Amino acid sequence: MKNKVVIITGASSGIGLATAKEFAQKGAKLSLAARSIDKLEELKQELSATGSEIIVTQCDVSIEEDCKLLIDNTIKHFSQIDILINNAGISMRALFKDLDLKVMKQLMDVNFWGTVYCTKYALPHILAQQGSVVGISSIAGFIGLPGRAGYSASKFAMHGFLETLRTENLKNNLHVLVAAPGFTASNVRKAALTADGSQQGETPRAEEKMMSAEEVAQHLYKAIKKRKRTLILTFVEGKLTVFLRKWWPSLVDKLSYNHMAKEPDSPFK
Repeated sequence: MKNKVVIITGASSGIGLATAKEFAQKGAKLSLAARSIDKLEELKQELSATGSEIIVTQCDVSIEEDCKLLIDNTIKHFSQIDILINNAGISMRALFKDLDLKVMKQLMDVNFWGTVYCTKYALPHILAQQGSVVGISSIAGFIGLPGRAGYSASKFAMHGFLETLRTENLKNNLHVLVAAPGFTASNVRKAALTADGSQQGETPRAEEKMMSAEEVAQHLYKAIKKRKRTLILTFVEGKLTVFLRKWWPSLVDKLSYNHMAKEPDSPFK
């Protein structure tokens, strides 16, 4: 990965932040994007001190013009793009019957359309390098999680988009990776939206028992390096769930319902 040009969206916190540090350690050149430019500038100073070449762009991936600016800035500075990691995303927790549809649209705008916008403008440059397009998804992209209708819908849509992109470019040596980290310790649940669109503020899960963002970043780096198609992390909540879904879907429905119902203040019991 030394001197490869890597774009990471949602790089100011969580998996994006950990991934930026992981690739910087491996000698990659980074183009980092997030809504919080102050956090990006701090990260740039931190990683630049280690010798990494980094640029940052304030970017709301739900806005097409912001995504185009991100790609333009990257090409202007580095003249190439090798890897695009579509990491920016938001979550939610509410029953669909109670959900304001503006929340559903916001989830799709960020998680799905953000991936589409960035990939659209970066793709010609990535194809020139026979590089990688990565989507940071979730187990919610493989099974419909109760209380997460907008989140699951956006991740399912991401999967369909990326799988089509892979097939269309079979003869172009484009690498496409769908990565499903499972439950990861990060601020994504604190920032998750409730039925009316407000942030829930407190995480309903035991963050200390989850896989760390740093561990996810290490697995992600290896998967990109090996040009894997799919990365599913954690055994019970990840690999086993996806496997069982193929053969006993009704069982997985019941297990996921019971598992999510155990969360404090769950919208269903």
